[in-house]
Amino acid sequence: MAQRTGLSVHTLRLYERKGLLASDVRRDASGRRVYSVWDVEWLANCVKFRASGMPLTTIGRLARLVREGDGNEVERLRLLREHRRRVTEQLAQLRDCLDLIDTKVTSYERHLAAGAAGDPWQPQAPPDEHRVA
Repeated sequence: MAQRTGLSVHTLRLYERKGLLASDVRRDASGRRVYSVWDVEWLANCVKFRASGMPLTTIGRLARLVREGDGNEVERLRLLREHRRRVTEQLAQLRDCLDLIDTKVTSYERHLAAGAAGDPWQPQAPPDEHRVA
């Protein structure tokens, strides 16, 4: 399971202890955990939820609702919409940051292509002939 999901064994056990799995983990006769295809899919979703900044407590609430079965879809949707709102805000902030970086890259590229020296963002000192002593 660790190889399939990219999660460490430690993280898998943590997720199990914190109730983040959408189904109960079964064990074979030797006591080893046996995961279903659904478990793999759920954990792959959890990896993406975490990568998007979803807190473990929210994943846990969502997992609990899934385990409870039908009838709580409105609550699941509410959790997902709230997280979507946060991710959308983060994306807007990141786009703003990317715009700044793109502006800086373009400026440096033009500056260097023109053979200019120095920092293109610093005001240039006036020529000596225009200085007043």
